[in-house]
Amino acid sequence: MKTDLAKTLSIRGQHGLFNYIAQSRTGAIVEAFEDKKRSNFSANAGITTLEDISIYTAEGEMKLKEVFGKMHETLKEADAPGAKATPEEFKALFAKAIPNYDADRFYVSHMKKVCEWYNQLKNYASLDFVTDEEREAEAQKEA
Repeated sequence: MKTDLAKTLSIRGQHGLFNYIAQSRTGAIVEAFEDKKRSNFSANAGITTLEDISIYTAEGEMKLKEVFGKMHETLKEADAPGAKATPEEFKALFAKAIPNYDADRFYVSHMKKVCEWYNQLKNYASLDFVTDEEREAEAQKEA
């Protein structure tokens, strides 16, 4: 099953990724990728979809969907470096996967977060992503 990055959420102050389930009166009902526990977060909890996140490159910005694709090409079936990896390991991965990343604006802390998300998607969802066309076709079908 394909992963829809528009429904894959990062929530400030929370570990891991969440899948959007439904809207509630006060915010959103989500399900954690890792343990499948459902929670309700308020609208001001700092919810961001992975679809909306990009990294800085020399040419501008690169969407996470593309970043994850390049990481997968580089890593094959291996996991990305984990939280205990050294800054040099993160930099080496991104230098190989995305050689034109902007080292002045894409920090090691960002690299750690992207690697954490990559591993969560790889282990609990899929690195095959829903396209805009597929999302539109689904919306047409529901209408």
